[in-house]
Amino acid sequence: MGDHKEQDNYKIVFNEGNVQRDINRVLVTGGCGFIGSHLTERLLREGNDVIVVDNCFSGNKSNISQHFGNPRFEFIRHDVTEPLLVEVDQIYHLACPASPVFYQNNGIKTIKTSMLGTLNMLGLAKRTGAVMLMASTSEIYGDPDVHPQTESYWGNVNPIGIRSCYDEGKRIAETLCFEYYRQNRTKIRVARIFNTYGPRMLENDGRVISNFIVQALRKKPLTVYGDGSQTRSFCYVDDCVDGLIRLMNSSDPGPMNIGNPVEYTILQLAETIQKMVNPTSKVTFKPLPSDDPRKRKPDISKARKILNWDPTISLEAGLKLTIADFRSRIE
Repeated sequence: MGDHKEQDNYKIVFNEGNVQRDINRVLVTGGCGFIGSHLTERLLREGNDVIVVDNCFSGNKSNISQHFGNPRFEFIRHDVTEPLLVEVDQIYHLACPASPVFYQNNGIKTIKTSMLGTLNMLGLAKRTGAVMLMASTSEIYGDPDVHPQTESYWGNVNPIGIRSCYDEGKRIAETLCFEYYRQNRTKIRVARIFNTYGPRMLENDGRVISNFIVQALRKKPLTVYGDGSQTRSFCYVDDCVDGLIRLMNSSDPGPMNIGNPVEYTILQLAETIQKMVNPTSKVTFKPLPSDDPRKRKPDISKARKILNWDPTISLEAGLKLTIADFRSRIE
C-alpha cells in the first residue's frame, strides 16, 4: 500500500501504484442479525471500515465475533430508536426483527424500531451526507392481488392484523425515506427484500426454511400450514447481499425488489428438504396462520436493468450450505 493518505469528507483515499480506491466508513444497523452479519463480512472483505450497531434483540453477537480485533471493525451495542452520532459515508439500515416469531413478540417495539430507527438513521444521513440504504421487505405487498409483484404495486395489507406491526412499520419507513429524499435531498436507497435464507439463520425464528430443516434434523414431522399450495421465492443470502451492495453503489433511490424470481410451493419446499435431510420424515398439515400471503414472487426486471443483478445460487445449492450449517449446530 502506498504511503499517500488524505481525508476528504470522512472518506480515506489510498493510492496503490496507479490504482486509486476509496475506503468507505460504513454503518450497518442490525449487523448482528442474519443478513447483517453476512453483509458486514462482505464489506470488510472488500476493505471498508465497518461499524456494526445492534441491541441484540433478535441478532446474536456470535455472528460477528470473528471480526473482533480487526482494526477496520467496530461494534456498538445500541438501540436505533435512540439517536446515534457517528461519522460515516454509507448506512445500511437493517435494524428490525424480520421473522414473525420476533416481530410479533413485541409489536410496539417493532413499530418503534421501523419508525423511530429509520427517522434517526435518516437524520444521521442528512447530517453527514451519507447514502442510506433502508432494508424494506416484500411484506409491504401484503397478500398481493398482483403476481408477480412489481415495485409499482401498492400492496394489499391488513393494517390491524398480527403481521401489521412489521408490514405497516416498513411501509411508514419507506414513506419517511422518500420524504427526506424529496424535502432534504437525502441520498436514499430502498431495497424490498424477499425471502432470504442461508447459514446463521436462527433455529427458532419461525421462518419456513429453518423450520423444515430443524424439524428434519430432529427427525420430527415437517409442519406445512394450509394445504401447502401457497408460494414463496427463496434467495440465498450471498445473492441478497450482492444486490444490496449494488443498489447502495447505484444512483437509484428505489424501491428495488431484491429476491429470487423462481417460485416454489411450500409443499415443494418441504418435500425437497425432506429428501435432502431425512427421507423418513413425514409431512403434517396445520391451519394457515392469519394474513399469511397466498403468493409471493418478485419481478426483478428493474434490478436486472439498473443493477445488472440476478441471483446465481440455486435453491438446491443454497440449501446444501444451509443444512450443513444447521447440522453443525444441532448435531
